[in-house]
Amino acid sequence: MLGNFFPKDVIMKKYRRIFVIVMDSVGIGEMKDAKKFNDEGANTFVHVSEQNHGLNIPNLNMLGLHDLDNRILGTSKVNHPHSYVLKLEEASNGKDTMTGHWEMMGILTSRPFKTFTDTGFPKELIHELEEKTGRKVVGNIAASGTEIIKQYGEHQMKTGDLIVYTSSDSVLQICGHEETIPVPLLYHYCEIAREICMRPEYLLGRIIARPYVGTSKDNFKRTPNRHDYALSPSSETYLDILKANSFDVECVGKISDIFNGVGITNTQKTISNIDGMNKTIDLLSKDFKGLCFVNLVEFDSEYGHRRNPLGYAKCIEEFDVKLGEFISKMNDNDLLMITADHGNDPIHHGTDHTREMVPLLIYSKSIEHGHKLDNQKSFACIGRTVIENFNLKPNNQIGEVITEVFEDE
Repeated sequence: MLGNFFPKDVIMKKYRRIFVIVMDSVGIGEMKDAKKFNDEGANTFVHVSEQNHGLNIPNLNMLGLHDLDNRILGTSKVNHPHSYVLKLEEASNGKDTMTGHWEMMGILTSRPFKTFTDTGFPKELIHELEEKTGRKVVGNIAASGTEIIKQYGEHQMKTGDLIVYTSSDSVLQICGHEETIPVPLLYHYCEIAREICMRPEYLLGRIIARPYVGTSKDNFKRTPNRHDYALSPSSETYLDILKANSFDVECVGKISDIFNGVGITNTQKTISNIDGMNKTIDLLSKDFKGLCFVNLVEFDSEYGHRRNPLGYAKCIEEFDVKLGEFISKMNDNDLLMITADHGNDPIHHGTDHTREMVPLLIYSKSIEHGHKLDNQKSFACIGRTVIENFNLKPNNQIGEVITEVFEDE
């Protein structure tokens, strides 16, 4: 039995809808154990602002971002009675997407997922994939998805070889030109890879099919037919508890992929951060009761991994504009939480994620005494606070309630 059953008309503590928006990779300073991850000195938010000579982010500033780090250029000290701000430390052992999101929803990951960022996949894995698919593999490096199809796409069109690559996440991605390797066949090859990579020596968080179209490296373009084959969460999450008790779990972006669809009631894919925010804003017009969980991936995929601080800065500023639109349309009994899942400092060495604390900005029109709060020891305070709002209790998940969000009830 998941949690205690409460009907949908249960008396809530305060909020009818809670929106959790993940600014993917927007960390805010090194963790205490950053040295173990070779990430000393990382601070995504501060370094992006410095490289851009300041950020134009009036809405994030209004929420009190400056209180979390006064070195973020473009922010200033403000009173923010309608918002609480704090930093979250990561309790899990890792700095990847799945670990961060799973922790938000109550899972402590002690053993990090396998990554092959620096070495590529072992030759034994590649050989088995070649044998079972009947196709040779090219690539087998950590790379940008758009760059690797520029490098190998024309070759694939001539030979039918599979383009395999990875990133700093625990992921194996296979590119397929839709005319050379039809989408259903590409999905089949990814299913083969998923089966191989369930073994302990290769255990990966996700296998991703990456279809594309075009006639040459000058016009190759990835299509919306991406499909993820993820591991299901290692144990029950706060999403499961919400769903089991008849609350809505609306997801936008890659959230459903990260949780392999477990604990989700409805999901929408996105093609960009702006598209993700527009879909989230549209959900403000939907009468639901529960959680809306959003991932905005472009901070990470387009700018962090590509070590592009100016592009990263522009991305944050574009988000800030949509944030203002979102806030203006919120109901009095809506709660907004803005956070991140790890860092990806674009001036740090390499192209990997960075082991950082993440910001948590909590806003509601009904909050009256907002201020800076002490750091929390886990991202899981997010999910724990969500279920507390709906009078639900954890089942062995980690996380503490942020009690201040209920102080005016």
